[in-house]
Formats: sequence, structure tokens, C-alpha cells
Amino acid sequence: MRFQNTLLLAAAPVALFAVTAPAFAQTAPAETSEASSENHNAELRAWFDAKYEEQVMDSPLWLTSLGRKERYGEIDDFSLAAQDKDLAWKKATVEEMERTFDYDSLSSADKLSYDLWKYEYEQAAESAKWRDDGYVFTQMHGAHTYLPTLLISQHRVDTAQDMRDYISRVSEIGRALGQLVDIAEPRAAAGVRPPYFAYDFVIDESKKLISGAPFDDTADNALWEDGKKKIAALVEAGTITAADGETMQGELEAALKGGYKAGYDRLITFMTADRPNAPEIGVGVGVLPNGDGYYAHRLANSTTTDLTAEQVHQIGLDDVKRIHAEMEAIKNQVGFDGDLQSFFAYIKEDKDNYFPQGDEGAQMYIDAATAALDNIESKLPQYFGLLPKAGLEVRRVEPFREQDGGAQHYNSGTPDGSRPGIYYAHLSDMSAMPKNMLEVIAYHEGLPGHHMQISIAQELTGVPKFQTQQFYGAYTEGWGLYSERFAKEIPGTYQDPYSDFGRLSSELWRAIRLVVDTGLHSKGWTEDQAIAYFTENSPQNAETIRNEVRRYLVMPGQATSYKIGMNKILDLRAKAETELGDKFDIRGFHDVVLGDGALPLSLLERRVDAWIAEQ
Repeated sequence: MRFQNTLLLAAAPVALFAVTAPAFAQTAPAETSEASSENHNAELRAWFDAKYEEQVMDSPLWLTSLGRKERYGEIDDFSLAAQDKDLAWKKATVEEMERTFDYDSLSSADKLSYDLWKYEYEQAAESAKWRDDGYVFTQMHGAHTYLPTLLISQHRVDTAQDMRDYISRVSEIGRALGQLVDIAEPRAAAGVRPPYFAYDFVIDESKKLISGAPFDDTADNALWEDGKKKIAALVEAGTITAADGETMQGELEAALKGGYKAGYDRLITFMTADRPNAPEIGVGVGVLPNGDGYYAHRLANSTTTDLTAEQVHQIGLDDVKRIHAEMEAIKNQVGFDGDLQSFFAYIKEDKDNYFPQGDEGAQMYIDAATAALDNIESKLPQYFGLLPKAGLEVRRVEPFREQDGGAQHYNSGTPDGSRPGIYYAHLSDMSAMPKNMLEVIAYHEGLPGHHMQISIAQELTGVPKFQTQQFYGAYTEGWGLYSERFAKEIPGTYQDPYSDFGRLSSELWRAIRLVVDTGLHSKGWTEDQAIAYFTENSPQNAETIRNEVRRYLVMPGQATSYKIGMNKILDLRAKAETELGDKFDIRGFHDVVLGDGALPLSLLERRVDAWIAEQ
């Protein structure tokens, strides 16, 4: 269920539904009432866990992401019929919850869980109205790269059956891609097409995934190489015989050349045939048949607020102005003689700001990022009571999906810690990875950013299980951006003023997103206009800027989540510091923000307000 929306982009993310909880009871109940109320709360939590288990069991890919091996040889059903079935299930659970549990008798924590479960359904219901307006395959999202990546990085092979399941999934990829093409074709016919560059990326990536041995005589295909290694490991461990290994390798080859290749062939054929119909000028979704309404919902979903496009645009303009002033101060501190634009150019052109091109430079980047994260990890207990148990690794993106100047990203580990979280870096073009941005990106993707927040959420034991797996962009990305700024309060970080300038560059980047995203999708800006604004106002290199703008074009609204979420967390912290004075505890504040999993900003504010009152 969860992975269908993630992979398809089939259902447009949805508008925020206000969650208004009844007032808390003002009088203490009798002892018997307390016991009855606690039983009621416990029954609700058990109900949530049972429903969550039903939900997880409906998605083989979700199970794998959690480190579980049920339905290990399967891939989710991505059809529209499956989406309808999923929505009907969610609706039925909310109706059952409302019939069965008395909201007024619940604890404040259980009320929050109740509201969150209902909010999730309301999102899905609204999303269904807009599912025909989203792009299915783009350079940023799509099952064509996600599924092979999952098999390589998450499908653990410990037994012969695990390997048979791996081979089964290789074949299943073809079926999954076919279902998605079935959805993409009528959307394209109705005029819902991403810009030309998305087609080019998908076609190129798909061709890479069916090239190399065993498809031709060149170097091994990524899945062929990975599958052979996993088979060889079973043979070496004595789990299977060499003869069994040869048989499995033959079955893997047949799967790759069969359903797997057929799925990619169909995707390439469709994208190639439809490519001439794609817009040759990158423009926002406002030009699509339902573009204005669709973008309003995307914006509301990404920010979990009711801010309008015009309001978001103005917030961005104001933040850009403020950050430029802080950058001017650092420019003056280092003694640079010239205006801010000249300083931007100097930083971009300074050869000392980059590692060498090639594998050597890529490894130097990985080593430096790892060192920065090791430093910050040792100091986290001073600022957080809740700490992640899962490990963190810095890795280079796999060759078949690596893009020059591509955005760095994080893949979560398993709740039990058996698979670490991974901070992935695109390192094919080291000129897109300046040294002064290294720290801030590592803190955002790793510690105390995404790895910390997502790992803590997955490892929570005092909340219903479904809350440990929530994702809200404004909360999650807002926390990542807050972490970049908060890291400055931790000793040993941003020691070089140029790295601190990199921190400001990152915040500026996200403020510019507010301006550019709304400009593209609400004000009719073209790709070139957006690039021009970005270039004039930031020190980012040309390749990164182009990729960023193209990301916004195919993911309307998503880029606004970072700054809106960060601003909200900073506002809540300032409120707590003002109201609590000497009683304010940074560890307590961070734990209350992280302690219930990802939340819409309205529910996060409710939780922080309750904590302030308790103090």
C-alpha cells in the first residue's frame, strides 16, 4: 500500500485536512473510570497494531524495507484496481475506529494517534481525486530504477529460498513495469506528460538496466553482477552446492532475459514513441488540464499547511533577502573584496573547493563525509535523549542511476538495525560536489538529520507501530534542514567560515525553492526563467541548478516542504524558549519533536504545546 503511492506518483499528494480534537477532560475520573479508560486506550493501541500489520502484509516491498521476508518473492500490485482496493480498506478502518472507540475517553497521546490514522485516510481519499494528474515515470521517481535498487540493497540472501525469491522478483519487475505503463499511456493521451528531459532520463536509465552481460558481451549488468555475488556467497558458505549455484545462475539469466527485459523493452518503446509529444520547454503543471487545482493540492500536501502559492512565494523572497545579508557578513569576515555575486563566482571557480575527478576524488569525499558524521555522533547525547540504534554508512550511488549533479539522498535502514541507513552521494562529477557544502549535506542526510529522525521513529516502542513508519515532507525535510542549522551549536562543526557559508548556501537553496517552485507552477515561469533566478541568487554550480529546477518541474510542491517545515520547528523552539525560560531543555525539546514519529505540522504544534504546558 505505502509503496504504490511512492513509486507511481499516481495519486497526487493531497490537501491538508484540519484536525480539530475535542477539548481534554477537565476533571479527574474515579479510579474505576481510570482503569476503564486505560483499557480503552490499550484496546485502541492493539487495534492500530493489528491494522498496521494488515497494511504491511499487503505490500511485499514494504515488508522488505522493514527487513522482513514474508512474501519475499513478490512485488506489489501497482494497478489502479489495487489502489481502489487500498482506499476502500482505509475507509473501512476509519469507520470501524469511529464506531468502536470513544474519542473523549482517550489519552492525549492516543487522541493524536486516532487523529493521525484518520488524517492518513483523508489524505488518501483526496489523493484519489487527483491520481490521473501525476507523472508516473520521471528522472526523480519511478519503479524502473527503484525496483533494481531495492533488490541490490535490501533483498538480503541468507538461504537458497531467499535466492529463489530474488530470481522471482527479477521476473516480477516486468509485470510491475507493465502495470505502470498501462497507467502512464492514458495519462499521456490526456495531455499529462512531463517535460522532454524526463523522457530522456527514463529511456537512458532503462537502456542501462538491460545492457551488459547477460544481455550482451560488455561488463556485467548491475542485477546480474549482484545476483551472481549472492549465489556465490551461498556456495562459499556451504548453504548450496556448486551445482545448485550453477542452476540458480541459469535461472537468474533466464529471468533477466525473459520478463525483466520484456518490461523494460515495453517501457522504452512507450517512452520513445511518446517523446515527440512531450513539451520541449520545461514548464510547470499549471499548463496541464487540471493544473491549478492539482498544484494547490500538491502544495498543501507538501507543507501540511493551508498556505497559498502567493504566501509561499513571499516567504521565499523574504528568506532569500535575510540569508543574503548573513552571507555578506561572512564575505566580509574572510576579507573578500567584491560584491556577493563576485563571491559566489569565486567560490564556484576556486579549484581548492573541489576534490579530484574520478574514483579517487569520490572516495576522498566519502571519507571526509564519514569523518564529519563521526565527530557529530560522539556529541549527540548532550543534545538528545532519544538516539538511533541503527548504523549509518556513506555510499556512492550505483552507476546505473548515478547522475552528474544529482541530489544526495538517504535510504533508511531496518527497525531492528540489521541493515544500516545509507547516505547516498552522486559522485560522477566532483565539480558538482564542492567541499564547502560537504558538512551541511552530511548533517542533513545523516546526523542529526534524516538518519537520526527516521531511525528513531522506526525504533520507537511507546507508540502504535504505524506511527513509526509515517512520512510527511514538511516534518521530515523540515527536520533535515533544521539539523543543518542546529549542527552549528555542536562543537567541532563548521570550523571553516567557508563551510559555514556552505550552510547558509544550503538554507538559501531551500528558500529559493519556495520562490522557484511557486514561480514554475503558479506564475508560469519557464525552466530557463527559474534557472536564471536561481543562478543570480545562489552560489550553486550550473549543473546542480539545472538538475534542481528539473526536479521541481516533475515534483510540484515537494521542494517547498523543507523551508516551511524548518521555519515551523524553529518557531516552535522559539516559543518554548520564551515561555519556559530557564526551564527550557534542548534535549527535552528535541525528544518531544522526535518522539511520536513524523507528524503533520498542525499535530506537531499540538504536541509541542502540550509539552510546554507540562513543563
